[in-house]
Amino acid sequence: MISNPDLVIVGGGSAGMAAALEAKKRGIENILILETDPYLGGVLRQCIHTGFGLRTFSEDLSGPEYAARYIERIESEGIRYLLNTPVLEVRPDLTVIAISKEEGYLELHPKASIAATGCRERGAGTIAIPGTRPAGVLTAGTAQRYVNIEGYRPGKRVVILGSGDIGLIMARRLTLEGAKVLCVAELMPKSGGLKRNIVQCLEDFDIPLLLSTTVVEIHGKDRVTAVTLASVDENRTPILEKAWRVECDTLLLSVGLVPETELFSDAGAAVERGNGLTVDDHLMSTIPGLFGCGNAVKVHDLVDNVSLQGEKAGGFAAEYILGGK
Repeated sequence: MISNPDLVIVGGGSAGMAAALEAKKRGIENILILETDPYLGGVLRQCIHTGFGLRTFSEDLSGPEYAARYIERIESEGIRYLLNTPVLEVRPDLTVIAISKEEGYLELHPKASIAATGCRERGAGTIAIPGTRPAGVLTAGTAQRYVNIEGYRPGKRVVILGSGDIGLIMARRLTLEGAKVLCVAELMPKSGGLKRNIVQCLEDFDIPLLLSTTVVEIHGKDRVTAVTLASVDENRTPILEKAWRVECDTLLLSVGLVPETELFSDAGAAVERGNGLTVDDHLMSTIPGLFGCGNAVKVHDLVDNVSLQGEKAGGFAAEYILGGK
């Protein structure tokens, strides 16, 4: 039976675990992490490439290795967590409603809560590419899960739209799995990914990066058969006279990430224009006692920065609970 915790953390990824550890360090004993997935660590579990932990641990770790460091500390500190537990509602008085596979219906009344829900990918529906909607159009993160967790290769001839880091990383990953990545098209005149990923994931594998270029049509009935690419002008308007067709069976989208804040905005918490939770200098939202951290506030380039902000949120939440409001 779960008693009412002093601090509820919604999300068991890197931000949520870091927040819990810091709150415990500051003297909060009764902490509960609620995680929808059947494991802690969030998206780190499917990020089998290295590049994590250079700041936090001064080591070059894979995503699962980075998550494992935090999970081990969560276990050793005896911090409670519930997996397979989606949160259904957060109320303005901080009441948290959740359904747990283990505990059933939960109505929790913490003294403070932390939003550590991370972010989600933008899908095809958000960018309105003309054409049909056949199989083979998927986000880069979904493809990453298929390959690294499920063991499936999503296609053989791949075009990637968007040069965010996950798109660049998947260009390399699919190449290593035997797919032909034909190009990475980027709407903007410069890549949105880290320089190291451009070098290691594209240049090292001779994968073309086409700047100021976008997909203007998807072709295919049951499965993608081709896409039409076109250069864009300074206003990002496609120049159809400069369009060309690329035969492929897969289109991966790496067109941005959106903070997961609906639970908290529905409770009345303000969000920024980019949908991140609005927080003050103490990472408190416009609802007193509700703090935000990590990608729920702003999409970060490095997981180390996500963890650092999680630590800060845990510290501020502890101060709030202990009376330093």
